[in-house]
This record gives sequence, C-alpha cells and structure tokens, in this order.
Amino acid sequence: MRFRPCIDLHEGKVKQIVGATLGEGAAAPVTNFETDRAAADFARLYQRDGLAGGHVIMLGPGNAEAARSALEAYPGGMQVGGGVTPENALDYLRAGASHVIVTSYVFSEGRVDYDNLKRVVDAVGRERLVLDLSCLPRDGLYYVATDRWQRLTDLTVDAANLERLAGSCDEFLVHAVAVEGQRSGVDQDLVRLLGEASPLPTTYAGGASSIEDLDLVRDLGGGRVDLTIGSALDIFGGDVPYDAVVAWQRAEEARQGDA
Repeated sequence: MRFRPCIDLHEGKVKQIVGATLGEGAAAPVTNFETDRAAADFARLYQRDGLAGGHVIMLGPGNAEAARSALEAYPGGMQVGGGVTPENALDYLRAGASHVIVTSYVFSEGRVDYDNLKRVVDAVGRERLVLDLSCLPRDGLYYVATDRWQRLTDLTVDAANLERLAGSCDEFLVHAVAVEGQRSGVDQDLVRLLGEASPLPTTYAGGASSIEDLDLVRDLGGGRVDLTIGSALDIFGGDVPYDAVVAWQRAEEARQGDA
C-alpha cells in the first residue's frame, strides 16, 4: 500500500473541489482550495520526494496546458485523466504521463462501450491505461459515475465487473464521489470492497481527513488499496502535514521491505 499524490486542475488552476458540486450548470462548484502556484511545481515536489503513481485530473476544458507542464516536470511519475480519448492519449504519454486515465469515453448512454474501450487499448496498450471507476452508492451498491461525476451508469463496482474490466487496463482509480473533497472520512465499505474484489492495483480517493486514514485504508484494503489525500493536505489548505505523509510513506516502504 502506498500514498498516491494528486493534482486537480479546473479552469487551468490547481484546485480542490467538492466532487458532487462539479456540474454543467451556472452555479460554480464548491472549491476548498485554489492557488496560482503552477501545477508543475507540485509535480516537482512529488518527484523530489519520490512519490510516483499519482494523478493529474483535468476537471473540464482549459486544463491541457497545465496538465502537460506537470507531466513534463515529472516524466513517468504521474498519470493523467479528464477528456482523454484515443485521439489525444498518445500526446499525453509523449508529454511524460506514465498512464492515461479514461472514464467517460468508455461509456455511452450510461453503459460500458466495449468498442470504445478497445479503441483506447489499441491506441495506448493495456499496460498504459487506467480505468476511472469513480462511483456513488445507491441501494447498497456502488454505481460508476461519469461526465464530471454527474451521471450514473448501470455499471456496479463489484468483483465480477472488476474482473471483466481488468483484462483491458493496468490499474483502477476510484473516487468516492459522495465524500470527495469533504474531509469527512473515507468510505470504509468501498475501501473494503476494493481490497477484497479488485484483481489489479487500485487507488482510492475521497474523504481522507487525517494521517491515520493511511493506516485505516491499508488495513481495510488488506494492503491492496492505495490512498490519495487531496483537500486535507496542508499544501492544499488542509490540516494534514504533507511532510508527515511523506514520512509515513518512507516508514511503510521500510516496513514492507522488512516483511
């Protein structure tokens, strides 16, 4: 298990947004944090501290330039998602992304479009693809949400569907949309589900509020689920010291090395 860093981009700036408020309407999304500091600065910080496997997420249009600058600052160190298609995926990989993250492109009318999924795999290769299965709970199940998390699909996050999709990608990224950006605690049931059911490396994001959440996710996920902390980090205006998270990661690497 490891900590995965993030850079969320909205209107060309690094922000932390409450995920459920990111719609298409006139109302602006609820923003926890915004800075004029360049996305590339955060990428260089993660590179300095050896934090690989994080993600740059483009929340809407106007973010491609900032995303590419971050990828170029940390070549091979970060994944990128948000509006990725077979037509532009290779551009992001050439800019330095380790993987591209895809969600909305592989869904059509609320269902998995396996033809589109194959097009992405053909374009970049299974080993460079992450599927974003960010989801919302409904009636005891978790349904994948697309289109800036505003539309529920008919795909549930469960063992059978994870196994089926695993043949087309290298990793899964799962935001718990209901708690994303709220610093209200992780969705423990979802973390437990991912630890038990996912056959691939999986990163969970959403609701983390303390350094103890790293231990919690490690234990609930059986060491098989990684954690992203966004709004709660002090570098994004929160209370959790970034340096403490880096220290936790170092201690975890030592612990795993001794195991």
